Amino acid sequence: MKMKFNLLILISAMIMLSISCKQKNRANENLAPNVHKVTAEEVVQSSNYTYLRVSEDSKETWIAISRREVEKGKSYYYEPSIEMTDFVSKELKRTFKSIVFVDKFSDQPITNVKAALPDNSSKGKQPAVAKEGIKVEPAEGGITIAELYAKKDTYAGKTVKIRGEVVKFNAEIMGKNWVHLQDGTNSNGSFDITATTSDSTKIGNVITVEGSVTLKKDFGAGYFYEVIIENGKIIPQK
Repeated sequence: MKMKFNLLILISAMIMLSISCKQKNRANENLAPNVHKVTAEEVVQSSNYTYLRVSEDSKETWIAISRREVEKGKSYYYEPSIEMTDFVSKELKRTFKSIVFVDKFSDQPITNVKAALPDNSSKGKQPAVAKEGIKVEPAEGGITIAELYAKKDTYAGKTVKIRGEVVKFNAEIMGKNWVHLQDGTNSNGSFDITATTSDSTKIGNVITVEGSVTLKKDFGAGYFYEVIIENGKIIPQK
């Protein structure tokens, strides 16, 4: 009985030591609270995404990031964004029982020291960055991004046309493609508009999107949009 008791104490001490070491390692790297340090176990590339099977403390998770080179067996850091269940990748012809889509992914520690975010940014959504040198004329019968933000209440629920450069494109999330447009205009710090569409495009393309304006759209997981264009159609250039 005494031997079993001593063994129990030894096991408990080892567990506490393991937890203490992990906490110490996190403290040494000054990792932000929600950051995961993982090892890339499997890497699957597609046109727009890199799918990774990662391990952390013997637990494995599938995550998806914007396409980039990732080295199998190397350590990486990420902050989770949206978790999808039974996600189907049409390109890979594969269903993931659970997968986490990640915006913030790095081979360097993601620390507590962060740049200040704009007041209108959301926890789960990364703040937009203005791309220099963009100057796109409005589409015929369309409006600029600045006009949309300045008169958002007027355009709520209405169909608008916006022409801009694609600065970000995420495919097949929640059954939609997500297009971020900028045209060089700015209304009180708002210069980037997101549109959901079933059409496809590429970063760097100048396109015209026609869709319905929705205000205060909350998709959950911190993905809140003060203004978004939904059910957009990419109009072919004449």
